[in-house]
Amino acid sequence: MNEKQRRAYWRANTSLIRNLLIIWAIVSIVFSILLVQPLNTIQFFGVPLGFWIAQQGSIYVFVILIFTYAIQMDKLDKKYNIDELNEKPNTDGRD
Repeated sequence: MNEKQRRAYWRANTSLIRNLLIIWAIVSIVFSILLVQPLNTIQFFGVPLGFWIAQQGSIYVFVILIFTYAIQMDKLDKKYNIDELNEKPNTDGRD
């Protein structure tokens, strides 16, 4: 992999991480803390929606984000021909 491909791979990787962290922050901070009172006016499975998102929904979203990251990274690895099982270790001290 040349330097241009390496930079493109890491740019795509960090972009994916950034986007998933934004989703996680919106769900865990905005919906679970900042908007909890307005969401509590809606009932979901017999409990206020804001409470449910804070207690259960944010955990479900986090688990979904983990699987999404794994699937998207597999696609990204295939796109850039990264095969972690066949890659030789770097022994010359350079990254």
